[in-house]
Amino acid sequence: MEKNKTEIIAQIVALLSQLVDDNDNQQKSSAAKNPESHVEMLTIKECAEAVTGLSEHTIRQLVAQEKIPYIRTGKGKRGKILISKAALLEYLGITS
Repeated sequence: MEKNKTEIIAQIVALLSQLVDDNDNQQKSSAAKNPESHVEMLTIKECAEAVTGLSEHTIRQLVAQEKIPYIRTGKGKRGKILISKAALLEYLGITS
Protein backbone atom coordinates (compact mmCIF):
# COMPACT_ATOMS: atom_id res chain seq x y z
CA MET A 1 0.00 0.00 0.00
CA GLU A 2 2.83 2.40 0.90
CA LYS A 3 4.52 1.65 -2.44
CA ASN A 4 1.33 2.61 -4.33
CA LYS A 5 1.15 5.92 -2.48
CA THR A 6 4.75 6.68 -3.37
CA GLU A 7 4.13 5.83 -7.04
CA ILE A 8 1.00 7.99 -7.17
CA ILE A 9 2.83 10.92 -5.56
CA ALA A 10 5.69 10.52 -8.03
CA GLN A 11 3.21 10.57 -10.94
CA ILE A 12 1.48 13.67 -9.58
CA VAL A 13 4.82 15.45 -9.19
CA ALA A 14 5.78 14.50 -12.75
CA LEU A 15 2.46 15.82 -14.10
CA LEU A 16 2.79 19.06 -12.16
CA SER A 17 6.32 19.53 -13.45
CA GLN A 18 5.11 18.97 -16.99
CA LEU A 19 2.32 21.53 -16.52
CA VAL A 20 4.77 24.11 -15.19
CA ASP A 21 7.18 23.49 -18.09
CA ASP A 22 4.34 23.78 -20.64
CA ASN A 23 3.16 27.03 -19.05
CA ASP A 24 6.69 28.49 -19.12
CA ASN A 25 7.10 27.54 -22.78
CA GLN A 26 3.75 29.15 -23.67
CA GLN A 27 4.71 32.38 -21.93
CA LYS A 28 8.08 32.50 -23.70
CA SER A 29 6.56 31.87 -27.13
CA SER A 30 3.80 34.45 -26.63
CA ALA A 31 6.34 37.06 -25.53
CA ALA A 32 8.45 36.38 -28.62
CA LYS A 33 5.42 36.66 -30.91
CA ASN A 34 4.16 39.89 -29.32
CA PRO A 35 6.37 42.83 -30.37
CA GLU A 36 4.67 45.08 -27.80
CA SER A 37 6.24 43.01 -25.05
CA HIS A 38 9.60 44.66 -25.85
CA VAL A 39 10.07 47.99 -24.13
CA GLU A 40 12.17 50.69 -25.76
CA MET A 41 13.88 52.86 -23.17
CA LEU A 42 15.28 56.28 -24.04
CA THR A 43 17.67 58.64 -22.32
CA ILE A 44 16.56 62.22 -21.73
CA LYS A 45 18.54 63.35 -24.77
CA GLU A 46 16.97 60.63 -26.94
CA CYS A 47 13.50 61.66 -25.73
CA ALA A 48 14.16 65.24 -26.80
CA GLU A 49 15.32 64.02 -30.21
CA ALA A 50 12.31 61.71 -30.60
CA VAL A 51 9.72 64.46 -30.10
CA THR A 52 10.08 67.68 -32.05
CA GLY A 53 9.73 70.77 -29.85
CA LEU A 54 10.43 68.95 -26.60
CA SER A 55 13.54 70.07 -24.73
CA GLU A 56 15.73 68.10 -22.35
CA HIS A 57 14.80 70.58 -19.62
CA THR A 58 11.09 69.85 -20.09
CA ILE A 59 11.69 66.12 -19.88
CA ARG A 60 13.74 66.58 -16.70
CA GLN A 61 10.87 68.61 -15.23
CA LEU A 62 8.37 65.86 -16.10
CA VAL A 63 10.63 63.33 -14.39
CA ALA A 64 11.13 65.56 -11.32
CA GLN A 65 7.36 66.07 -11.03
CA GLU A 66 6.85 62.32 -11.51
CA LYS A 67 4.47 62.91 -14.39
CA ILE A 68 6.15 60.23 -16.48
CA PRO A 69 7.52 56.93 -15.18
CA TYR A 70 11.27 56.41 -15.30
CA ILE A 71 14.06 54.30 -13.92
CA ARG A 72 17.48 55.40 -12.82
CA THR A 73 20.37 53.12 -13.67
CA GLY A 74 23.51 53.21 -11.62
CA LYS A 75 23.88 54.55 -8.11
CA GLY A 76 22.80 57.86 -6.68
CA LYS A 77 22.01 61.05 -8.52
CA ARG A 78 24.66 60.34 -11.16
CA GLY A 79 22.72 57.37 -12.54
CA LYS A 80 21.31 57.58 -16.04
CA ILE A 81 17.58 58.25 -16.31
CA LEU A 82 15.70 56.00 -18.72
CA ILE A 83 12.14 56.62 -19.88
CA SER A 84 9.87 54.24 -21.73
CA LYS A 85 9.22 55.59 -25.21
CA ALA A 86 5.65 54.29 -25.07
CA ALA A 87 5.00 56.01 -21.72
CA LEU A 88 6.40 59.31 -23.00
CA LEU A 89 4.31 59.23 -26.17
CA GLU A 90 1.23 58.22 -24.17
CA TYR A 91 1.71 61.12 -21.75
CA LEU A 92 2.07 63.54 -24.65
CA GLY A 93 -0.97 62.08 -26.39
CA ILE A 94 1.00 60.93 -29.41
CA THR A 95 0.15 57.58 -30.99
CA SER A 96 3.11 55.72 -32.42
